[in-house]
Amino acid sequence: MRQASTILNIDTRGQGLTEITRAVGAWVRNQAMEEGLLTLFCRHTSASLIIQENAAAEVKTDILAYFARIAPEDARAYAHDDEGPDDMPAHLRTILTGVNLSIPLIGGRLALGTWQGIYLFEHRRAPHRRSVALHMIGE
Repeated sequence: MRQASTILNIDTRGQGLTEITRAVGAWVRNQAMEEGLLTLFCRHTSASLIIQENAAAEVKTDILAYFARIAPEDARAYAHDDEGPDDMPAHLRTILTGVNLSIPLIGGRLALGTWQGIYLFEHRRAPHRRSVALHMIGE
């Protein structure tokens, strides 16, 4: 068994989904493993990781609208607002989506479905530089 790890830095444009499938896939290919497991871990409390459809742009629009409804920016709703009105909703959205993913590596490729992409989900309005730890174990 071998292991490999790295930190992937992602610049976001603010709230929204940034697809990182290509960057993750390129790193995985460079490890030259055939079988194993990739773990991704977002090192933030106001951004998360999701696997979602990467074909229809409306999916991203609908996801953002849904999260705006279930964790709205409403100063009256939250005590925590140290970094502004999008601070606590960002934390709630991270709780709901999660900060880690595990993806099998089969035949040297991530076992993603045809329309699946890996996304960093930025929950803050301002652009940020986010870091995602990648760890792969396999052979």
